[in-house]
Amino acid sequence: MNTFCPQCATRVVERLVEGKGRLACPACNFIAFADPKVAATVLVEREGAILLVRRSIEPARGKWCFPGGYVDFGEDPVVAAIRECREEVGLDIAELRLLDVSFNGRVIVITYGASVDGTSEPAPADDADMAAWFVPPSLPPLAFPGVEQAIAVWQGGRRIEDNAGTAPGPSHS
Repeated sequence: MNTFCPQCATRVVERLVEGKGRLACPACNFIAFADPKVAATVLVEREGAILLVRRSIEPARGKWCFPGGYVDFGEDPVVAAIRECREEVGLDIAELRLLDVSFNGRVIVITYGASVDGTSEPAPADDADMAAWFVPPSLPPLAFPGVEQAIAVWQGGRRIEDNAGTAPGPSHS
């Protein structure tokens, strides 16, 4: 957040709002809410193996995760997942199904499941320097706990809809 109000340009100050310290404008009462980012990832499956990409940037450079990235403002998370999969591994996917949602304190990660045929070969690009198919339990070092969580959901055959009406505890991606 800038140090000045986006509505009236007055210097913002920290003020207790709804029990939390938030930046607020003393002139027009604008309150800056620090919202989490949203990321969309795809667990791509082919013949019992899952596609992972090795990160070429921080955080977790050199570790592996699903193709994915941040959802742009105004972008549908499904569209973001499809876009990120195309950008990071050159695969066009369709028929996504919601697999898991995790939260690491700053980012809400929506993981979708998708399948591709046996002829689809990934070509790493963007922030991935390598892409490969892995069969659990033979997995490389994973970048985030949320990746491990989504793999566990995928392996257990439990879909997020199976938990309707229950509030999961916090997880950390």
